[in-house]
Amino acid sequence: MPTKPPLPTFTPLSKLPNFDPRHNLALGVDSHLPAVSPSQLQPNALRQRFRQPPVWTPELLTEKKYAERASMLASVLVPIVMRERPTVLLTERTAHLSTHSGQIAFPGGKVDPDDADAAATALREAQEEVGLDPQFVQVLGNLPVYVTGSAFIITPVVALVRPGFAITPNTNEVADVFEVPLDFLMNPANHQRHAFEWDGVRREWFAMPYQERQAHQTTERFIWGATAGMLRNFYRFLVA
Repeated sequence: MPTKPPLPTFTPLSKLPNFDPRHNLALGVDSHLPAVSPSQLQPNALRQRFRQPPVWTPELLTEKKYAERASMLASVLVPIVMRERPTVLLTERTAHLSTHSGQIAFPGGKVDPDDADAAATALREAQEEVGLDPQFVQVLGNLPVYVTGSAFIITPVVALVRPGFAITPNTNEVADVFEVPLDFLMNPANHQRHAFEWDGVRREWFAMPYQERQAHQTTERFIWGATAGMLRNFYRFLVA
């Protein structure tokens, strides 16, 4: 009798008991909202948007707290790779990390006392995590601070990345590095709304599951939580 192949294993994406965001049914998607036009996602248009930002209101600023720890200042790089079809470079965090293990994230981390500003933190962390050389990076500006339920106070730093860079992931922190088309992320038809009640508290979040197709293999990149929240704010900034 032939043996059955082993079932695939998945890294848990949440510390909450009996909860996996990948198995939580979406309450809906925002396909009624307009997508950001492809012309607005080109490098010169992005540079102009940050030089002359519109009046706009971020949609998400603070998650409901679930971790009893002191707040920590942090910064992440939102790296837009200037390909013919621009992409966002993202990481998958390793499974053993104490916070946000296995999740899709921007390169980034805690502020160091020697960092001059949020951009300096983001650039340093991106180089330490994935080997991204700052000489390939042009910082455009910051998005509003985003506070996670795990008590991180994050400044997202948006930047353009010139192709030709090399990636050398820090395997202690980064399980994988990949790119997602920016136009996919800036189209609300791909923005799922989710909610989950735990310990009497209703928690809501966005998810942007992306099916990455390479050769004969498809990998789901489940973008959710803080990363999806910051991308949603970026969408609001560009569409305003």
